[in-house]
Amino acid sequence: MCTYLTETVAVDGSGKGAGGWFTLTQASVYVDHPQHAPFGHTVNIDFANPGQGPAARVAVELTEEAALALVAAIQTALASAPAGLASAAA
Repeated sequence: MCTYLTETVAVDGSGKGAGGWFTLTQASVYVDHPQHAPFGHTVNIDFANPGQGPAARVAVELTEEAALALVAAIQTALASAPAGLASAAA
């Protein structure tokens, strides 16, 4: 069942699409029918920069299990890195 509920969050980062790297400004997360993945429903994540048009988008379709594993992996990676390292300027 599709919920049609979308969580959108502002992000700071970069994504790589067909035209190369671009700045990311938002991520949207929702559960819906996938466009490509061979499953009935997936957790869909769109990383985008709407100000640069529809080509500035990286889409991800994950099973529920894969999405939860990704959340855990992100939390583990951040917890094991020195505080502030991931946001420190190069």
